Amino acid sequence: MDRLVIITGLSGSGKSLAAKCFEDLGFFCVDNLPVGLIPPFCELVQSSQNFPLAALVIDVREGAFLDSFPDILAEIREKRIPVELLFLESSDDVLKRRFSETRRPHPMANAGAPLERAILAERDALLALRDRADRIIDTSRYTSHELKAFLKNAFGGVADSNLPNVNVISFGFKYGAPSEADLLFDVRFLPNPYFVDELRPLDGRTPEVQHFLEAHSLSGEFMERLQAFLEFLIPHYAAEGKSYLTIALGCTGGKHRSVALSEKLGGFLAERGFPHSVNHRDVGKE
Repeated sequence: MDRLVIITGLSGSGKSLAAKCFEDLGFFCVDNLPVGLIPPFCELVQSSQNFPLAALVIDVREGAFLDSFPDILAEIREKRIPVELLFLESSDDVLKRRFSETRRPHPMANAGAPLERAILAERDALLALRDRADRIIDTSRYTSHELKAFLKNAFGGVADSNLPNVNVISFGFKYGAPSEADLLFDVRFLPNPYFVDELRPLDGRTPEVQHFLEAHSLSGEFMERLQAFLEFLIPHYAAEGKSYLTIALGCTGGKHRSVALSEKLGGFLAERGFPHSVNHRDVGKE
């Protein structure tokens, strides 16, 4: 087995969608496998050449058995099984909206109890899993298409054993900073193409916006310093065994400056041979 991903997180955060995405990526997926069966499942898959990639979904439906998961996770890691724990979460408001749009009840909701109490109880029940997660993704601001694209970029290939997978995200501060960011850079100090009439309807992926920013020496100096910083930092993350690195660049609306610089940073990472992906979270928003 080359890779095992264990998907967990809050009800309504997108675990089922994530599992379908992993299936599309060629993973053998099992939903709601009892945690006690995870070690024999790993042994079975490792002994077979048919399932190099596997993904499991576990969640609060396990009940009290979920308490044994941290020990089981430690056990399979001691056996050097290449396992990654992916935790999905969302804000309370988004979770309440998602449950209001479906007839499916919350798994921790008692008869007549408010949904808010069920969400809080689930957060508490899953805290030990969240603390051990290799990657936490807040899906509050992701559409289903955006979440699929994110997972495809992050898990679409077997991870390089020596370098972390670098995910670059552009975003707009007006929509909130991405909670999954390891490194966050505010680029609102740069000249804003929004105030140039012919550039306002464009975004940072267009040559016009990129040339506008390149014409200002401050943009070039910032990118030179950022690239030098990352060229120094990424190998040290790799030496510590870090599998993922999420770098977020933010401007006001997430349409011009952060997008252009994220594209440029993606080109730099490609030149240096760092496995990476570039996602523009807010580029289509008004």
